[in-house]
Amino acid sequence: MKKHFGLISQFAIGVLFGWGLIISGMSNPQKILGFLDLTGNWDPSLAFVMLGAVLVGLGGFYVVSKRSEAFFGGALHIPTRRDITKPLIIGSLIFGAGWGIAGFCPGPALVAIGAGHLKALVFVVAMLVGMEICERFFQAHKKKPNPT
Repeated sequence: MKKHFGLISQFAIGVLFGWGLIISGMSNPQKILGFLDLTGNWDPSLAFVMLGAVLVGLGGFYVVSKRSEAFFGGALHIPTRRDITKPLIIGSLIFGAGWGIAGFCPGPALVAIGAGHLKALVFVVAMLVGMEICERFFQAHKKKPNPT
């Protein structure tokens, strides 16, 4: 029963997240591109949405830091790495460029697909292809012997 309640809760949280994206307008790529247009008709609303997300995230991390297991049982998997690596920087730059060009990041793109936006579907397909290329590149890179 606990497993089913966990899945239902996760689904409900996902629906709530999607509604939040729709209500805030963040599933509309023009809203995102308006935020990135600093020299034109700048729209600061994304900054407020980000601030709200950071505050909720901080609260969530505080609550989780006081727990020894996940809410529905099992171990907590909290990232421990804090180093800034070359792949992290390159991935961040690619993510930012894609976000700036398309006006989507993964969550809002999925919401926009549900609303019937073809551009979002193209974005998600391109994102999945890029993820597969990246995975294959890193697998091939790991197999090569390190010259020392």
